[in-house]
Amino acid sequence: MPAPVITVDGPSGAGKGTISHMLSEHLAWRFLDSGALYRVTGQACLLEGVALADSAAVTQVARHLDVDFKADPQGEILVFYKGQDVSRAIRSEEGGRAASKVAAIASVREALLQRQRDFRQLPGLVADGRDMGTVVFPDATLKFFLTASAAERAERRYRQLLAKGENVSLPRLLEDIKERDARDSSRSVAPLLPAEDAIVIDSTATPIAAVFEQVMKEVTAKGLK
Repeated sequence: MPAPVITVDGPSGAGKGTISHMLSEHLAWRFLDSGALYRVTGQACLLEGVALADSAAVTQVARHLDVDFKADPQGEILVFYKGQDVSRAIRSEEGGRAASKVAAIASVREALLQRQRDFRQLPGLVADGRDMGTVVFPDATLKFFLTASAAERAERRYRQLLAKGENVSLPRLLEDIKERDARDSSRSVAPLLPAEDAIVIDSTATPIAAVFEQVMKEVTAKGLK
């Protein structure tokens, strides 16, 4: 029997990363941040001078992506490209825009598909992304789709970046999120949509602890706890 998988999909800022981390730690399962692979691909293109509009060149970068994930002493996952720590760069707004653009390329998604599936190992996997339950792990044991209003997600991102000392514009963040939502939801390959059997949770006005409690109820009901 293959290892069980719990997928947590949704748009940027909906809380899926936080919930996925909490869930993987609670269950002591492996964790896949699929978005990081697309962010690293985008960052690699920026570092190597590859135009994001050049689908063939971007695909070659994805196929030969030299990426590594390591935990620091505090348990935070750091991301390395060719041995260089790119964790901060790929989490920037520029990194997010680059990730969204390369993720719309069908051949890039194909190149990264098996790399994502290789994370599926015992005792289980929590997979965070946008098409985990629809494309990468369609047979997942349990699927969640977290969402929140664009305004709420922009506000969350604004507070995050301010805490890091970055100078950001809330209206610009909101515009970026709306543009990314439109691009991710309308792309022809693996559009951002909940799987038919996914449990949809709106976190707009719900504290993260309450969202996690709701998720754990479903996990327990499936006998995965």
